[in-house]
Amino acid sequence: MSPRTPRAAATRLATITALVAAGLAAATAAGATDDESRSTVPRELARTADGDVTQVVKVAAPSVADRNEVIALGLDVTEHADKKGIEVVLHDSRDAQVLRDAGFTWTVTVDDLEALTKKNRKLDRAYAASVAESALPSGRTSYRQYADYLSDMDQLARTYPSLTKPLTLANTTVLGADIRGIEVTVGADRVADGKPVFLLMGAHHAREWPSAEHTMEFAFDLLQSYRAGDARARDLLSRSRVILVPVVNVDGFTISRGATPRGDFSQFDYEMKRKNCSISANTTPPSATVPDYRSGTCADNPAGRLRGTDLNRNYPGFWGGGGASPSWSSDTYRGDGPGSEPESDAVRQLISERAVTMMISNHTYSNLVLRPPAIAATGRAPDEPALASIGQAMADQNSYVNQASYQLYDTSGSTEDWSYWITGGYGYTFEIGDEGFHPAYEEAVVGEYLGEAPADSAGRGGNGEAYWIALDAAADPVHHSRITGTAPAKHTISVYKNVVSPTSPVIQPSGPPAAPILYEDTLTTDYASTGGAFTFDVNPSTRPLVVGRYGRQPQGPAQSPITLTNPAGVPAVGSSESTTFTVQGLPQADNGFANVSISWPATSDPEAQDWDFTVIGPDGVAVGSGATLSNPETIRIPDPKPGTYTVVADNYAGGAPEYDWSGTVTFEGPTPPIETGITEAWVLSCADKRGTVVSTQDLVIKRGQAVDVGNVCRRTKG
Repeated sequence: MSPRTPRAAATRLATITALVAAGLAAATAAGATDDESRSTVPRELARTADGDVTQVVKVAAPSVADRNEVIALGLDVTEHADKKGIEVVLHDSRDAQVLRDAGFTWTVTVDDLEALTKKNRKLDRAYAASVAESALPSGRTSYRQYADYLSDMDQLARTYPSLTKPLTLANTTVLGADIRGIEVTVGADRVADGKPVFLLMGAHHAREWPSAEHTMEFAFDLLQSYRAGDARARDLLSRSRVILVPVVNVDGFTISRGATPRGDFSQFDYEMKRKNCSISANTTPPSATVPDYRSGTCADNPAGRLRGTDLNRNYPGFWGGGGASPSWSSDTYRGDGPGSEPESDAVRQLISERAVTMMISNHTYSNLVLRPPAIAATGRAPDEPALASIGQAMADQNSYVNQASYQLYDTSGSTEDWSYWITGGYGYTFEIGDEGFHPAYEEAVVGEYLGEAPADSAGRGGNGEAYWIALDAAADPVHHSRITGTAPAKHTISVYKNVVSPTSPVIQPSGPPAAPILYEDTLTTDYASTGGAFTFDVNPSTRPLVVGRYGRQPQGPAQSPITLTNPAGVPAVGSSESTTFTVQGLPQADNGFANVSISWPATSDPEAQDWDFTVIGPDGVAVGSGATLSNPETIRIPDPKPGTYTVVADNYAGGAPEYDWSGTVTFEGPTPPIETGITEAWVLSCADKRGTVVSTQDLVIKRGQAVDVGNVCRRTKG
């Protein structure tokens, strides 16, 4: 069976356009029947699990384009996706009908989400009762409340005073709470020490409790390892700094952890809150049939858990594009503007003021290590080889899939996509586990962090070891830049840059996308001189956004075209047949793309004769599909791995011998590198102890480069 039916695919574009155009899908609130209710109540707010069992389903969506289309339907899409499809929460029969109307099929992965949630909480109670202390660095046996995070950070600061420095981010949250973290390094109080920084964060999304747990455990891990005399810890903490922010979305997390469990993902299931607590200016206004969604508290209001902005769709880098919703009630609402939320802006300020050479934002769930770019149209990152290599080294420890974020689906406004493209610091997202947003603690936290059963990484290092690899990369000067020189004591050496960048073309609730919005970043990092020679670790002066895109020169010719062999006979309507072709590798061929094109004799009625096709790669995973009304169907496969591929031909309609299919596979060489030749400079300055700037110079410095600036504080002649 094809992943979606061609007839439905023909109407799918209209369906999606209507949903996006509306921004808020027409739905009827429980008990309401009038047209005004149907046209103004957002679909998300009309959902209810009452009377319907809430399920999680795996929607068949073998291509990035397919998965992007599922996201565009406005359903409750999870973070769990792979090359076969994407998981969606079906709250009721109406959600299922939306998928059917768009032509998608699915399999049920969780037939009763509420029952599973209750089972996991029962497992948590049993585990906590069965062990006095876990093997985690902290010894925890259950999920923390937010007060526990504050207590643990305070405890670590008291226990390791010379190795820690408490941190409070620049902004308070929407509800006025501090966003707390902790810094770990030798001589932690000396913030302007010139060391490179590894930033580890959790809980951008409130319901993703393991993301915060793993962040906190690494703080314990670092400090305990250093005190125990571990050579790796002593080395890395002497030449790098780790900043840990366990909970970015403090308001949402506090509500999620304190909520009465329902487990059904419905509108008032506050345990499953994802977003922060902001009230959008785009909120549907009240009327005779629509409640005032702006009233009440964040933990008790007519919009329920759907109030707020998705912080990981709010960062200004490529904000407003695909994979984020313009609808205020959607779980992936992007916010009222690029970087509009105080929480995301606080992280942005932190990264802008420190030499963050490596960043990991923890999330759940999908067993993934994701790297930039997060939007396919961006093009491959200029540092793709290094990003992929480090990603694989981490994935070897946690048994996750290592891939570029866009290979999952487009995601605009994400943390690492802003931080990498603007600052040059490497950035990743970890999608922890494969069992839910906060499944049983023993697996999602103990197993995943330590690499123990029942986690998939059993027998490996788990996320704990993956974070150590990230820290090693943060400290390695081959991945950033270094400034050396001499300066008097009590002088401050700074690098400074002010840049303007565009968002994505901004998807609108109706009509075509609007022009990109320009946003401004000020990047500055300080080094406080103690006198004499210094080493100052910084990121490259030229942003990856403007430096170019990664490609490679061909190492051999592209493969010659292949004519596909059509098996004898024609399968019955609704049945399929298959054939294979072989992709060569070096030294015979260097293929950047494989293009599968399959056609059949045309008729006046394109629906009378129709074939669907799926291409399965050498590893048994679908790499693309053609299941539309197009003739020919075309499937483009980037960087095809050498090996045998299988083409599955599904006779959807007609398919008589005189309308049998034929096809070819053609190959293109790899895309060569794009080098713009544009360079940007750091403004390197020296200020004396009174803050008076005594010298400045422009400094262009590349990744992996070290530049000796000599006596940087020699006064500039006027």
